[in-house]
Amino acid sequence: MTHMTLRSLIVASPAIALFCIGLAAPVAAGCKDHPGPSVDWSDCIKTKLLLSGEDFQGAKLAGTDLSFSDFSGSDLSGADLTGAMLTRVLLVESKLAGATLNKAMFDRADLSQADLSGAKAQKVEMHRANLTGANLSGADLSKAEMGRAKLSEANLTNAILQRAYMARADLRTAKLAGADFSDAELYLSDLRGADLSGVKGLVSDQLENTCGDAGTKLPAGVTPPADWPCTRAEDEED
Repeated sequence: MTHMTLRSLIVASPAIALFCIGLAAPVAAGCKDHPGPSVDWSDCIKTKLLLSGEDFQGAKLAGTDLSFSDFSGSDLSGADLTGAMLTRVLLVESKLAGATLNKAMFDRADLSQADLSGAKAQKVEMHRANLTGANLSGADLSKAEMGRAKLSEANLTNAILQRAYMARADLRTAKLAGADFSDAELYLSDLRGADLSGVKGLVSDQLENTCGDAGTKLPAGVTPPADWPCTRAEDEED
């Protein structure tokens, strides 16, 4: 039996023709598009790129692997980074205001001085991320993984931290007024000198294994442990 040519298949069946055309089309044509506002790099692999100062406002980056790239000073306001991989990405002084970061992975990323105000970041992973001086005001960080994150001098005013995992996180000098700490895990979190007097949802039991001192301010009715256990992760191997 002789093989049918592609031409004969197309004549014989329009459905088969459409299938063949679909196979020939690129799966993710947007992956080769130049960076710019509203660019669609969804599910693309874009690692180790130098993209500092670029405009990515409203970009579609869901599921994109951006690991080890440099976005310092870039504008990603309103961008969709749902489930994106951003391991060790540089986002120093970048703009992520109003961005969607749900389930994105920022392990060891540098977000110091970045603007994440109003970001939607449920279940975001920021293990060991540097958020020193970052603006997280009004951000939804429900169930966020923020173990060992650096949050000193960060603005967490009115942030939602319900059920967030913040073991060994550094919250010294962070702005925390109105932040919701309901059911947050604070094992060995550094609260020395932190002002938690205006936070919501915090109960005494959450402080049993935290690291505070005489300068730690607590909400009315919340009592510190008899002894603050101040063993710090700084003394442990990274």
